[in-house]
Amino acid sequence: MATMADKQLTGNKGKKKRNWLNLWPALFVGPHLLLFIMFFLIPSVFGIYISFTKWDLFSSPEFVGFDNYKTILFDQDSSFYTQFYNGLENTFIFVLIAVPFAIIVPLLVATALSAKPKWNRLFQSLFYLPSLFAISAVMIIWQFLLSVSYGPLENYFNLSTNMLDNQPHAWISLVIVTVWWTIGGNMVIYLAALNGVPKELIEAAELDGAGVMSKFFRITLPSIKYQILFTTVMTTIAQFNVYGQPLMLTAGGPSDSTHVLLMYIQENAFGSGLSIAGISSAMAIMLGICIMIVSAFQFFLLRDKD
Repeated sequence: MATMADKQLTGNKGKKKRNWLNLWPALFVGPHLLLFIMFFLIPSVFGIYISFTKWDLFSSPEFVGFDNYKTILFDQDSSFYTQFYNGLENTFIFVLIAVPFAIIVPLLVATALSAKPKWNRLFQSLFYLPSLFAISAVMIIWQFLLSVSYGPLENYFNLSTNMLDNQPHAWISLVIVTVWWTIGGNMVIYLAALNGVPKELIEAAELDGAGVMSKFFRITLPSIKYQILFTTVMTTIAQFNVYGQPLMLTAGGPSDSTHVLLMYIQENAFGSGLSIAGISSAMAIMLGICIMIVSAFQFFLLRDKD
């Protein structure tokens, strides 16, 4: 009897221990899940609902169905129609220009650093440092550098044009600033991926007489294709949400040519005096749909066909 009781007591202790261990995943996942629900899921659902209403942020929302979407998509006499398509066009222009450079430049930097490991720690820190700065600080720095009155680039290089008030120079300036600011994140991912490329394949290619470009395109790139897919999709999503760069550097100019969609969304919701939150939410939902379509298209193009 004593032996059976001891076994039962031991079994109960083991069950309690297992039950306690089962709580550990919840303790780790719980805070993230709570933050996700509070700051992403609930605002997203509320934003979708608001896009079907007429709301000025103070009175009760008035349900209007698809009127907001009809206005921004089809009502050519409405200023919101013009704002939506102009902002969406400018956003796409920025994405098409910035994303290739934001992918290729960090990849080339990471490749160079992995090939020359002597000083790579120092240069990794230097390239990653800008990504630690707040966007406001970055824009203030580049406003000074590109200033016509006192900017060193204008004074020392005798530039004959205002880089922030003429096209295509305004787009070029925005892309340069963005790539400089964001180069560190993708560079770190590529460095980790390059360290995982099998050395045996590279050595075998060298024995067969393969050159640097041949090794890069036939061995290195196929070995890190999943990391390239990840950075391409994440970088595209980030650049679709461009806001601070054109707001602080070009103020949407010249002639609204860099006035991106998020700027119109913010102005209609909080800065127009009308507080047309329903229209802004509809624009934001359409932007989110565009991001999902482009991301799905990228996955389709870059997927592993095998």
